Amino acid sequence: MRRHSTADMTLAATGDARLVLSVAAHAPAPSLDEHLEITQEGRGLRATEVVDPHGTRLHLVDVGAGEVRVSYRATVEGRAEPLAVSAVDEVVYLRPSRYSESDSLGPTAHREFRGLSGTDLLFGVSSWVGERLAYVPGSSLPTDGAVRTLLSGQGVCRDYAHLVVGLLRALDVPARLASVYAPGLDPMDFHAVAEAAIDGRWCVVDATTLAPRSSLLRIAAGRDASDTAFLSVRGGGVSLQDLTVTATVDELPGDDLTQLVSLG
Repeated sequence: MRRHSTADMTLAATGDARLVLSVAAHAPAPSLDEHLEITQEGRGLRATEVVDPHGTRLHLVDVGAGEVRVSYRATVEGRAEPLAVSAVDEVVYLRPSRYSESDSLGPTAHREFRGLSGTDLLFGVSSWVGERLAYVPGSSLPTDGAVRTLLSGQGVCRDYAHLVVGLLRALDVPARLASVYAPGLDPMDFHAVAEAAIDGRWCVVDATTLAPRSSLLRIAAGRDASDTAFLSVRGGGVSLQDLTVTATVDELPGDDLTQLVSLG
């Protein structure tokens, strides 16, 4: 499998600021050929890469007032091995978080999924969320969490993922959110999916079913969208003027929704 991903963005900064970018393919990746270029007013800027304990690669860059352009290109050959679930993961990813309020979702989770466990529970939650929500671009706010999503009955990929994560955690299944490049996604953008800990490995749960799970390329993972945003800013004001994301694969695979799949 050969996957090619790009991300281009134009930003407007009103003053000195530090950008934290999360657009690079996750580490460790299989054979990876990539290029990241950040410029301001035609001048190249140097980024510092830091890697979190889960392999999320963040790029930190200091900018001044003016237009900033970010361009990322990556080609990945093959698939990485599934990530193992650590003892720390089993603690951290059972806790309620800002956008996945598993404590509030407990009564709903226990009522709807009583008696299910393991893969049956994953498939049950994914199907239930997919049926309860309508995918409506622009229907949710950046501050919406899983509870509000459930009440509104609509959202986008991150909203679906937050609800899946919250329901699974309420049922004592460690779960988290992952940002990915998603070949086959339409309209194309960064994509968000849930991951659940099953039999010692992280498995994808994507209630949107908008892209084949085996073609997804991991960018970041965390408790919820607060840990996986493609752009965070420290200091001065920075606004996003334009964003273009592409993700392709040499041959788009099918997706058997009755099988467990891990990001790779």
